[in-house]
Amino acid sequence: MPNILIISSANMDFVMPLTSLPTRGQTVIESGAYRYVPGGKGANSAVAVARLGGNCTFCAKLGRDDNGDALAALYEREGIDCRALYRSEDTPTGLAAIMVESDGSNRIVVYPGANMTLTEADIDRALNTNPDALYLQLEISHSAVLYAAKAAAARGIPVFIDAGPADATFALEQLPPLAVFSPNESEAEIFTGICPDSEQTCLACAEALAARVKSAHIVLKLGSRGAYLYDTSAKTGEILPSLPVKAVDTTAAGDAFTAALTLHYLKTGDMTAAVRFANAVGALTVSRAGASSSLPTKEEVENFLK
Repeated sequence: MPNILIISSANMDFVMPLTSLPTRGQTVIESGAYRYVPGGKGANSAVAVARLGGNCTFCAKLGRDDNGDALAALYEREGIDCRALYRSEDTPTGLAAIMVESDGSNRIVVYPGANMTLTEADIDRALNTNPDALYLQLEISHSAVLYAAKAAAARGIPVFIDAGPADATFALEQLPPLAVFSPNESEAEIFTGICPDSEQTCLACAEALAARVKSAHIVLKLGSRGAYLYDTSAKTGEILPSLPVKAVDTTAAGDAFTAALTLHYLKTGDMTAAVRFANAVGALTVSRAGASSSLPTKEEVENFLK
């Protein structure tokens, strides 16, 4: 089974149900229950790989605090290799404060905290675990992403990037050759100015990305429509449709999709099959509430596909 090194983010989500938002200077007493939920794009992806039966080493930075202790314990329980999970002595664990209104809409404030303190030395130690692939997201510092990608490429390690959250200032052209570059619809539009809302615009968007990113494949995550797979050498692409489910919560679906794609591709070498498998994982994830709690196991995906 391939070993995937994920260098990315870990957060604790503080979820606050609200009947109404307070105005400036107002105090509102709520009857609902707040909760702490493990989150962070990197952590979601690491849990996804582990539950799908893959070997995963997670490189992230936590604070030396209660939230960091709780997250580290969770990763251990999920069977994730935590030898590259580091602690910051003076910066707290990343926190996302999520205010959920009664109509389901939310407002999120993220404090990246220790996520932004990953160093080149931390990354080098993680790469010394000799992974079969490196998986990155953009929820850590740009400099850390670029350094990790270049260091892995120099060692001959294939690099997979889930391109979220998107930032138009990220220097895509500085990335080394990649195996996969995968944004969702809104992220793709931020990077290219093209909304991939049809097969024609998906092709245009993928071509625009391929002009900036040296990647063997561009995979656009299209939500309920599935995914668009573009082969940059053949300059051809196609939409691979999703599987029909009742969507409950889209949280972590993109993280699960790209993690599943990476694992399946490393096992089979078949990118089309990998995208189809990832579509199934994404569909199962949106059919459940929560972030890490919604991620399916290998057995659940196999039964779903049957």
